[in-house]
Amino acid sequence: MDLKGEYRIPAPRDTVWAALNDPDVLRSCIPGCESLEKTGDNEMKATVTAKVGPVKAKFNGEIRLENVNAPESYSIVGEGKGGIAGFAKGGADVHLAEDGDATVLTYEVNAQVGGKIAQLGGRLIDSSAKKLAGQFFDCFAKTVSGDDATAEGDTTTSG
Repeated sequence: MDLKGEYRIPAPRDTVWAALNDPDVLRSCIPGCESLEKTGDNEMKATVTAKVGPVKAKFNGEIRLENVNAPESYSIVGEGKGGIAGFAKGGADVHLAEDGDATVLTYEVNAQVGGKIAQLGGRLIDSSAKKLAGQFFDCFAKTVSGDDATAEGDTTTSG
């Protein structure tokens, strides 16, 4: 599964970068996130409950930040295990560009899923991932810019 997205966040790039590296901000904005803690300089542990179609599972995973080029870009690499529901693993490249007093955040995700979740079919997985991305970015924009802010943009999926 591949996801791509571009969102315009109404906040300066340094503010957006700081929030993307703040476990408290991420924990509050990731849909279904129960815990997220820093375990090292560029490492975190997370527990997220996700529902994809009829399958609901709690995933425990580890995330690493690589190729960090503050405040412009980094890569996220991670893997989560959801017991009988399956697993998810993959990576994302995130890039921030200044746009006046706002920031344009672009990302590309390449992920693999296995187990029961993989049996649900690509369209259901893609639509669930797209919905979760939209929820995350709306919450993120509100957190970094104020309650009435929204992230302008979209996520697209392929294979």
